Amino acid sequence: MDVIGMIGLIVSLGLLIYLTMKGINIIIAALLCSLLAAVTGGLNLQTAMMESYMDGFTGYFASWFLVFLLGAIFGKIMEETKSAESIAHWIKKTLGVKRAVFAVVAAAAIMTYGGVSLFVVGFAVYPIAVSLFQSANLPHRFIPAALVFGSISFTMTAPGSPEIQNIIPTEHFGTTPTAGGWIGVLSALLIMTTGGLWLSKLVKKAVQKGETFSLPYGDPAKREMAAAMEAEDIEESQYQSGSIPAKKLPNVFASFLPLIIVIGLLNLLSQFINPTAALLIALITGIGTACLLMNHFLEAFWEPLASGTQNALTALANTCAVVGFGSVAAEVSAFNTVVDGLVNMPGPPLLGLAVGVTVICGITGSASGGLGIALPILAPIYLGQGVNAGDMHRISALASGGIDSLPHNGYVVTTIRVICGESHRRAYQPIFLLSVVVPTVILFAAVLLYAAF
Repeated sequence: MDVIGMIGLIVSLGLLIYLTMKGINIIIAALLCSLLAAVTGGLNLQTAMMESYMDGFTGYFASWFLVFLLGAIFGKIMEETKSAESIAHWIKKTLGVKRAVFAVVAAAAIMTYGGVSLFVVGFAVYPIAVSLFQSANLPHRFIPAALVFGSISFTMTAPGSPEIQNIIPTEHFGTTPTAGGWIGVLSALLIMTTGGLWLSKLVKKAVQKGETFSLPYGDPAKREMAAAMEAEDIEESQYQSGSIPAKKLPNVFASFLPLIIVIGLLNLLSQFINPTAALLIALITGIGTACLLMNHFLEAFWEPLASGTQNALTALANTCAVVGFGSVAAEVSAFNTVVDGLVNMPGPPLLGLAVGVTVICGITGSASGGLGIALPILAPIYLGQGVNAGDMHRISALASGGIDSLPHNGYVVTTIRVICGESHRRAYQPIFLLSVVVPTVILFAAVLLYAAF
């Protein structure tokens, strides 16, 4: 075994996690770690960087650019038309303050499962979450956990989801987004219910210890945001007393319709055409429906297209950088040793696939990036062994939503620090329990179920 190459591979992976947690741009971090992996692995630097790295980077970009682009634009249109806000307000009114935690999770989950970009969901639901938690006097530090759990723990890995983590496996296993059968549905339901109950228990325990609602903002920009949200709460209370007119938002049915269309079209068309093409058609239809139904709320059409495109390019470039690093790492002989260990792991074949995908997603801090690295290598091996393609699809999707949510995950960092103004020290523990522990335990339970049935 190449000891130096193995040490270099581990160190480069650890360095990637460290640099991203320190806030270093992921593209720069991935380049530096790719160089380290190449040098310690005895690779030719020119070949490693100009061929392996760039082939991984550009290959992923070419495969998923349109999906990222249309998904980001759909999210911005839902945001600009106030459709996302309308859905969040409807859930708030329907479930009420007494179910504040569940309302926040439900709002994030519904919009994510409907195809809205994660980051749009976070920014759209957060003001509603603050209002609910403040009214119920619940600790603010649990809002990031509610947003993350509702956005990525079960909605992006469930059968039928339009999220890219459920679409990438279709390209490698020749499956549809609903692959995985009843075990896939059961796994998603178990994550949702177990995590939801655990989050409620964590919040209740904190309240019993004397924790109350308080905004964590220390900088002027955050204080200004807090003041604006408090003003919105005053307006809502005045409206309820009849003193001012209601805030004008789109009809909630019209707001839900684009989400329903995206999910429905994706899963209908996937039975007849390539699932990625089906998703593109579904997203275009969803964008058009949102624009037509809520045209009077859309002040500018080209602006959300431009900002959505910029968001897509940034998110995709970050993911491509991680995939490029994985492509270099895959050329190191030590990486083949790791893959051989996974393939020959005792137990059902799906166990090796589950461990391989979840570890790589955890190392990269990216579910889609980890899938982009793992599946081109692992899928042909397990397909060659005759393992059921639908089972592998669902296990891969579930595995991508486990330890990818470690502290350096991009969405986790953005939700805690940027959206909520919290710190990892205060807010990360419940995220770890709900979005790492729960999905990972249920992932291995799913492996056993697939092996048994």
